[in-house]
Amino acid sequence: MSRSITIGLTMGDPAGIGPEVVSQALTSPELPTGAEFRAFGQLPDGSSIVAGRPTEHSARAALAALEAAAEAWRTGVIDAVVTGPICKETLRQIGFEYPGQSEFFADACGTPVEKAVMMMYDPKLTVSLVSTHCSLRDALGLVTAERIETTVEATWQFLRGMGKEDPHLALAALNPHAGEGGHFGYEEQRILFPAVEKLRARRRRLDGPFSPDTVFRRAVSGDFDAVICLYHDQGLIPFKLIAFETGVNVTLGLPIIRTSPDHGTAFEIAGLSQADPRSMLAAIQLAVRMVQNARQ
Repeated sequence: MSRSITIGLTMGDPAGIGPEVVSQALTSPELPTGAEFRAFGQLPDGSSIVAGRPTEHSARAALAALEAAAEAWRTGVIDAVVTGPICKETLRQIGFEYPGQSEFFADACGTPVEKAVMMMYDPKLTVSLVSTHCSLRDALGLVTAERIETTVEATWQFLRGMGKEDPHLALAALNPHAGEGGHFGYEEQRILFPAVEKLRARRRRLDGPFSPDTVFRRAVSGDFDAVICLYHDQGLIPFKLIAFETGVNVTLGLPIIRTSPDHGTAFEIAGLSQADPRSMLAAIQLAVRMVQNARQ
């Protein structure tokens, strides 16, 4: 008999809704069977945390949970990690140098950060991002054929693991109307179309680039299994409109399996018993499924 699956859960910033949604998910009748769960998160000595009020103390607790989960994975204690939402502003105040949790785990795994791919998954819509947490000006410089290829490959492999024999991907254009033949920009002709042709030559079922104002509607209608997006808000705005309550943030391209809910700390409702645990529960369910797929 194969050993049981152990999923690590970090509480995120304890001043936010992370502890609430973790607790609710762990008591849900929809929690996956055949898996064990280990929670990481402990308040620093002498600190008091007030719901809705992030501080350096709450940031240190969030960071300690991340570090403990990473060590548990390195030593084989857990098979995957599901992370609660963090507050990047207070984390930066205590010296956290990463744009987000994906980059933290890439470093913890010894993987180049450019290999980590942020994907937002839901059966209704799935999007993967060529660039993540950076300014829009910086994101434009990250639109390269190499990063598109990395994102497509990671997404293709994930969907294959989820049972899609021949995943059909769409590439969103950078400019309105996909550049309109160069009238609104040349990135499509210089970067995107050549990248699509190269990947199609490798038998990746990739189409586009498509105008961003129509491609997500087509994906939701079933034309595509995922949309490759070129910057953060291009993918996150339609995704959260469609799947905010049940979507999952997945980090691809790393040796560790890491998922998280698709929402933030929601300090404004922390402690008011208003937090919705469905996204956290979906993140746990997906992490278990990904471990099962990896073992098979």
